[in-house]
Amino acid sequence: QVHLVESGGGLVQPGGSLRLSCVASGFTLDYGAVAWFRQAPGKEREGVSCISSTDGGTYYIDSAKGRFTVSRDNAKNTAYLQMNNLQPSDTAVYYCAVGKCLIKGLDSVTIHDDGMEYWGKGTLVTVSS
Repeated sequence: QVHLVESGGGLVQPGGSLRLSCVASGFTLDYGAVAWFRQAPGKEREGVSCISSTDGGTYYIDSAKGRFTVSRDNAKNTAYLQMNNLQPSDTAVYYCAVGKCLIKGLDSVTIHDDGMEYWGKGTLVTVSS
């Protein structure tokens, strides 16, 4: 069976850091791109970052640029999202997904979930003092 399991969420103060992990089982992570999405209370899910499976290219929404770093370790079948300088607006359930990065825009991009095939169940990130 295919599974994606996220971990690393929790409560952090503004300005703090967290590293989320996404472990794949039942398939190899190099099957596709890995994306991170988040859904805040009362809001729609939004794509945060995506890393290609081919050239390792990365994409970030504007609010994540300079603060978040997406990476993958195919040998460990694990992807990561390093999040620094977290703000209350980053509070959300974070999901990892595997599939294709569907990016719209050039300098300022949106990351769409249509291309994703597999999803984890999410990990909660709460940024609060």
